[in-house]
Amino acid sequence: MGFKRTRDDAMAEGKPEQSSSPFVAMFEGFRKELDEHHDRRERTIKASRDITAASKKIIFTLQRVREVGKPVPAFVTKNNAQYWKIIEDQYKAISADLQGLNAYRYSHNITGGNQEFMEALSFHHYLETQSVIPQEEAQAKVTSMCAAPDTPVLLTPEDYILGICDMTGELMRFSVTSMATNGKLPAGKQTSNKRVKQDPSSADTGDKMDIDEDSSAPPEPQKPRTVLDDLRAIRLQLEMFEAPGGSKFAHELETKKMPVMRECVDKVEKALYGLTVRGSERPKGWMPDMGGDRRAEVESY
Repeated sequence: MGFKRTRDDAMAEGKPEQSSSPFVAMFEGFRKELDEHHDRRERTIKASRDITAASKKIIFTLQRVREVGKPVPAFVTKNNAQYWKIIEDQYKAISADLQGLNAYRYSHNITGGNQEFMEALSFHHYLETQSVIPQEEAQAKVTSMCAAPDTPVLLTPEDYILGICDMTGELMRFSVTSMATNGKLPAGKQTSNKRVKQDPSSADTGDKMDIDEDSSAPPEPQKPRTVLDDLRAIRLQLEMFEAPGGSKFAHELETKKMPVMRECVDKVEKALYGLTVRGSERPKGWMPDMGGDRRAEVESY
């Protein structure tokens, strides 16, 4: 009766009964760690979504470009500045949360944003340089956006490769749109096959035939490289890549990304075929008849 009376008195005063078990402090620590884990996870997921949304808007604006191998127009740079700032703010907000083991613990939470960012960054880089951005340069870009250089968000090789696969879809849309508006496949600048005459005094001149051409002859122009040439080169390199068997990365690459990438290259080839073969049958200066109730049929890509 004494124990019951003491318990009733404690409940009447509104004070919970305290346990003297040594495990209470341990489980209090577990609860704190779980709360921090869930908070960190939610911050990472939110940042990934915001990075994805901003990257998509960057890509939409870049699709208004019509040339490759040149700096993007000023209006594109100005319009996308706000979205790059959003991405930078999100990476700064989560850079401290994704350090050490946490970089791998929450990698599946940030991978969506990293892939979309990689797609936007590589597409922008290709439009200006007509080349694929190296992984080291992409990681350096992410590092520059983080709060401190010594606490960068990790851009894994998996995110880099999957982002490049997605970028081929943007190159397909860019190519088809350019062919529909300009009537030709986008290509880089035309270069020349100018050969440099070797110095005869160099040490490594033995057993070499003199094949230097006459310096007075004009350099032979080289055919500019088209976007389709680059798409085929990217497809070849990705098909040569062997992902670790049984991994989630290999499953996503082989069952999702690679089939879509091959389909994108095929669509550009078919569009160029239609432009070259069927377009040659039309007289010069031909324009579709938009009069009356007739509507121009455009194949969807």
